[in-house]
Amino acid sequence: MDSGAWEIIHIPDKPAFSPEHQPTLKVYASVIKPKFANTIVRQLCKIAPLEDLRHVKRVRRKILPDNGEPQLTVILCLAPEHNDHLNDMPPDVQKLIGPYELSPFITEVCKYAAVSKEEWEEQCKIWPTSFHPPTYNIDGIGGFSEEDKQSICKFMSVAINLAVSSHKPLVNAAVIVDPSVRRVIASETDQVYPSSAPCDMTTSETIPFNETGESTHCQSVNREANASSEICLNGLLEKLKGSSSAVACLNPWQWSLQPHDGDKCSQWHPLRHASIVAIESSAARDRYLFPNSSESFGMDHSQPSSADSPAKKQKTSINSPGVQNDSREAALRDPSMEKPYLCTGYDIFLLWEPCTMCAMALVHQRIKRIFYAFPNPTAGGLGSVYRLQGEKSLNHHYAVFRVLLPGHGHAHNALDLDQGLKHVTAES
Repeated sequence: MDSGAWEIIHIPDKPAFSPEHQPTLKVYASVIKPKFANTIVRQLCKIAPLEDLRHVKRVRRKILPDNGEPQLTVILCLAPEHNDHLNDMPPDVQKLIGPYELSPFITEVCKYAAVSKEEWEEQCKIWPTSFHPPTYNIDGIGGFSEEDKQSICKFMSVAINLAVSSHKPLVNAAVIVDPSVRRVIASETDQVYPSSAPCDMTTSETIPFNETGESTHCQSVNREANASSEICLNGLLEKLKGSSSAVACLNPWQWSLQPHDGDKCSQWHPLRHASIVAIESSAARDRYLFPNSSESFGMDHSQPSSADSPAKKQKTSINSPGVQNDSREAALRDPSMEKPYLCTGYDIFLLWEPCTMCAMALVHQRIKRIFYAFPNPTAGGLGSVYRLQGEKSLNHHYAVFRVLLPGHGHAHNALDLDQGLKHVTAES
């Protein structure tokens, strides 16, 4: 596989802006005497903290060209966007003007922290800011080795082929991978509609696993990932020209528009997006490999309370008749087998950017990296509509990458995406 034809782009936590077009905010500032600097800054931090501008330095130091003396300028507080009157400053700030001989004026500072050194250099031309390159240990932020790139291309090809070849309508596909051993843990597609779910709705209850905890499906997927054959891009492009309405993350509410056939409706489940089903399959693998864990015998609170719901029927049982006890015992005797905590450290490969529901589920599962081929302009949770990876209130953050398919680079993907998604917006 020629990995040189692929391109992997990091999707940052915050929206990217061109260095020369940084969004700004108005602030009140004033030149201060150096002897008052510490006192003024301490008081301003109490009465007018800049909570949303932590990247902005409160004091700017500048050397005057005429005499070489340093000049200090301090940010007093935020200023109204559509009002340039100095008397709109908070009363507590105004009380500092007389005692410290302040001369307030309005200036601008950059609204967002820089995500690159180039952005930071442009920001400092307006007002000094801080730049902190990513320090978390996630492979790929600073680029990929050729070996890693080859692996990413192979697993993305698996997801694409799974979405194209498994079903008649084009659906999303999810492939969860353990990058430490480059093994597929789970691979699934959307199962929202009967046409995209397995024909036999009970087959997922009896998934056979081998000694390493791989289902027979994942065994074939791993063989495909290690093969040198190229992906079926022609099949993907052909399906993109048709309808993409069956892609669950692109059309979260499309299921509600389907004809209400009583027999088929009983098999629908609007939450069975590809990512959710793959997470479920990964959990089934863990339950098989570690049957004595207390989690295996506890109540599964993720299941609906209704006993005959489709989601509960499709859950994989650790006592499935298709599971061989001898194989399970052999796997448990392997000292290298350690019970993973959810999907910690795993990667997931998706054809389409996940919706916000799937993106949040991947946060809860402690996924390490997310790779997708096409953005999701209708409900994307990782850059197109929302940017969940940059939400500070979450207790876990993953790295997000877009994989541009081989062919004609950016133009190739943009053209194919327009052809495929124009049907989505028309049918939603």
